[in-house]
Amino acid sequence: MKKNMRIGLIMDEMMRNPCRLYESKYFCEKFGIAKSSLSEDVKLINAVLCEDGTGRIESTSGVGGGIRYIPDICDDEIVRLQNDLITKLSDPARLLGGGFLYTSDIMFDGNLLRDMARVFVREFYDRKADYVVTIETKGIPLAAKTAELLNLPLVVIRREAKYSEGSTVSINYFSGSSERIQKMSIAKRSVRPGTKAIILDDFMRGGGSLKGITEILGEFDVEVVGVGTALASREPERKKVTDYINLVTIDEVDEENKTIHITANAL
Repeated sequence: MKKNMRIGLIMDEMMRNPCRLYESKYFCEKFGIAKSSLSEDVKLINAVLCEDGTGRIESTSGVGGGIRYIPDICDDEIVRLQNDLITKLSDPARLLGGGFLYTSDIMFDGNLLRDMARVFVREFYDRKADYVVTIETKGIPLAAKTAELLNLPLVVIRREAKYSEGSTVSINYFSGSSERIQKMSIAKRSVRPGTKAIILDDFMRGGGSLKGITEILGEFDVEVVGVGTALASREPERKKVTDYINLVTIDEVDEENKTIHITANAL
C-alpha cells in the first residue's frame, strides 16, 4: 500500500473513533509497517489536523500508552458558530411568551451539535472525566455528541424514575427560575463512586437543574469537573452554579417590541 493511502486510512479510522486509545502495534500489524514508519505517519497526520484546526494526535508512551485523535475547534470556527447561533436565536419568530424562545430546531441540528460538542471537548478534555451527564430532554443530543467525541458513557438524569432503569436514587431540588420544588432521579448502576463527571445542558436560566444534578451525583461521591450549556439567560444574574461555560447569552427578550438581544461569551 502506498504511504499516502495508508496515512489516509489511519487518519480516517482515528477520526471516526475520537479519543479512542490505539496501541502502536495495532496500526503496525494492520498495515505491516515498523514503528518508525508509523511515527512518521502520525507526525504528518498531526500536522494536517493542527493546520486545519480540527484536532490533534496525542501520543503517550510506556505501559498502556498509544495514540489517539483529540477533536478540537479553532477560534475562528468558534466565532462563526457563535455568530450563527446569535443570528438564528435573534429571529422574533422564536418568541414563545414568558421570555422563552423556541430552540428545538437548533438543539436537534446535527451540524450545530457537532460544532458545539467540539467546543466542549476543547474546554473539558483535560478534566479526565468518566461520564458526560445531562437531564432529559433537549440537552440529550448535545451531551450525547460530546460524550461520543470524548469516548465517554452518557448518563441521563430522569425527571421521573423509570421501571426500566432498575433501582434509582431520587432527590428534590429548587428550580433556578421559579423556585418550585422539582424531582430528578438517577439509576444506581449508571455511575460508580469516586469517579468524575461533566454536566452538559441545552439551556440555563437560574441553574437549579444543574445544581440538582451536582447534588444527586454527590450522593454517589461523583465529582463534577465541568459544567457547560449551549445557551444561558442573563437573568437572574445570581445563578445557583457559578463555575460554568456557555456559548451565547440571552441578554434580553422584549416581547412588546419583538426583539431578542444575544451576545457571545469569551471562551
